[in-house]
Amino acid sequence: MRDHVLVVGCGMMGSGIAAMSALAGHKTILYDVDATHTAAGRQKAEACIDLRVENNLNSEEEGTRAKSLLEENVDLEDACSKTCMVIEAIIENVGIKQDMFAKLDEMLPVDVPICSNTSGLRITDISVKCKHPERTVTTHFWLPAHLVPLVEVVMGDKTEETIAVKVRDELRKWKKSPVLVRRDLPGQLANRIFQAIIREAIDIVGSGLATAEDVDTAISCGMAMRFPVWGPLMHLDDIGLQLGLDVQDSVLPSICADKHSGAYIQNLVKNGDLGAKTGKGFYDWTKMDVLKCEEKRNQFIIEAVKVKTKLDEEIDVRK
Repeated sequence: MRDHVLVVGCGMMGSGIAAMSALAGHKTILYDVDATHTAAGRQKAEACIDLRVENNLNSEEEGTRAKSLLEENVDLEDACSKTCMVIEAIIENVGIKQDMFAKLDEMLPVDVPICSNTSGLRITDISVKCKHPERTVTTHFWLPAHLVPLVEVVMGDKTEETIAVKVRDELRKWKKSPVLVRRDLPGQLANRIFQAIIREAIDIVGSGLATAEDVDTAISCGMAMRFPVWGPLMHLDDIGLQLGLDVQDSVLPSICADKHSGAYIQNLVKNGDLGAKTGKGFYDWTKMDVLKCEEKRNQFIIEAVKVKTKLDEEIDVRK
């Protein structure tokens, strides 16, 4: 019986995706090249489940059941024989992904969706060796996959819309907030917006307008406080489109519009200042604990998800 979700790749993203699949009530297979990887992936998936339970995002009963639904498998053909949906989360290399998709395409019935968690590659390119590219789709979970609600469901050039809609609707049952992206462009949807913010943030630091810390504070304590329930387009409708138009005409001419990476970040990389892993980037990480910063980020996401879920439920009741 085909009632399993197959997660190919047991790294940071794959384990989080597997946790969410199991919490949604699915028998979930963690597949990787050897048993050491699958065991480590299961351990990480269980830790993701525990974190959600500890923070009341799922009940203890849901957590216990989810752990019982996790399986490990190093035999891809055997795993595929049980699978109703695949999410690939292996290395971000187009050639390696193409070979994996070709194998999956051969082993699975044509009605089984084959999805990729790619964050930057095109599903059109990943599925180029598939005989049935119409059932391939990107499902880009945002890090950390077990906490951030967003999943970008991206249609390739040959993806059937019914398949993409089916995958989107399934992910809604996973306590996710999937969005349907109808064109297979670099950066998908959210990363295109995020890169525009990053470009301007780097330019502001590089021009001396403000420090990296002040830029991040302005974003995290300003616009980002509204974003969970109040996106920029809703904001424009609220203030009035004429005012929005006037502000754009005033501000956009002076905003960075480079079509390539800026000199400031190029120089950091050239000097070997690659961020937390080398001790210095925009910040001096020799004076900061990156793990504590990640923990703070995760805890904020957890609390934000709780509040947003509660507000959404209250709004639904009023409707």
